[in-house]
Amino acid sequence: MKHGRVAEDGTVLVVLADGTEREVGSYPEATAEDALAYFARKYDELAASADLLTQRLAHADVSAHDARQSLAHLKEQIGEAHVVGDLAALEATVAALDQTVKARSQAEAEQRAAAKAQAAARREELVAEAEGLAATDPAKVQWKQASARVRELLEEWKNHQRSGPRLDKDVENGLWKRFSHARTSFDKMRKSWFAQLDEQHGEAKAVKEKLVREAEQLATSKDWGPTAGAFKRLMQDWKRAGRASRTEDDALWARFKAAQDSFFDAKDAVVAAEEAEYAQNLVVKEGLLAEAEALTVDEEHLESVKSELRRIQDRWEAAGKVPRADIRRVEGRLRTVEQKVRDVEERQWQRSDPELTARAQSMADQLERAVQGLESDLAAARAAGDDRAAADLESELAAKRMWLDSARGNLS
Repeated sequence: MKHGRVAEDGTVLVVLADGTEREVGSYPEATAEDALAYFARKYDELAASADLLTQRLAHADVSAHDARQSLAHLKEQIGEAHVVGDLAALEATVAALDQTVKARSQAEAEQRAAAKAQAAARREELVAEAEGLAATDPAKVQWKQASARVRELLEEWKNHQRSGPRLDKDVENGLWKRFSHARTSFDKMRKSWFAQLDEQHGEAKAVKEKLVREAEQLATSKDWGPTAGAFKRLMQDWKRAGRASRTEDDALWARFKAAQDSFFDAKDAVVAAEEAEYAQNLVVKEGLLAEAEALTVDEEHLESVKSELRRIQDRWEAAGKVPRADIRRVEGRLRTVEQKVRDVEERQWQRSDPELTARAQSMADQLERAVQGLESDLAAARAAGDDRAAADLESELAAKRMWLDSARGNLS
């Protein structure tokens, strides 16, 4: 056999690469061929182990650590192995395996270094985000979202510690110290903010409770003008008071709005009733206008027209107020008829009718008393803060003053 032989005394020898021989053992009571075959099989087992490791390194995902252990075990088996075979080839295979394992170890070391650098960079990002949240102006923080994010950052940090690459101790400790400080600062800021907010809520609650009590006292008032003004003031104070806690603020607002609605619903009901009454009054005055505009205004029928017009005017006053939108229109139509009568009177006066002067004086006196009465009513409405009544009186007073000026002009 090329790589071994059996001596005359039965000793089995392996032929080394330099041509020397080394004793590997003996196989008593066996032929030379059987003895060589036995030690050759042991060689084949070692060669198969080397080939298997070569294939695993070439095709399987074997870590450098496992490969080193397998190679060390193979080297230990080969050592002064009692085998017969091409030991030089086996040693060459082991040397190649040694280089492959070293290369894999180097690649894994580089991968670990890259993963460690990436992990350190990600930890730095977590720290920077936590520090950014801790440094944010408390008035600009969305506390629910920010608090949830801080918890997410901590959970990600723990996951890195459990399953991520292990950082150098000094790097790990430095980053954790910054991260922990940022979390502590954020928690202190949150507690301080909500303590301040609770104080503000308490102050707002006290102010709004007072406003609610005032509103509830005003809810049944029938003094419409001043009370409406008071509610406007209360609403302005409510807006300036700030917010109490959500639950308390909602409850207080419900009470405030209920009181406000109670007053304004009652006021609106009165206004609606007045508007309905005014609408009926408008129908009456529209009828009176039809009568007035149907009068034949000339000198022949002047006295009867004036008498009829006075009766229409009396009924007009008795009819009451009309909707504000219709005041100018209906008053204007009546003044047109009255102006026609004055124009005829003027022409008649020019022919020196002494009775005209007396009648003009009587009308002027009557209008002057009416103006004085309306001025008194207007002053009272303004004092009471009844803006609607004041507006109506102003319109009526303007008409009466115009009539009075005309009557005085006739007298002069």
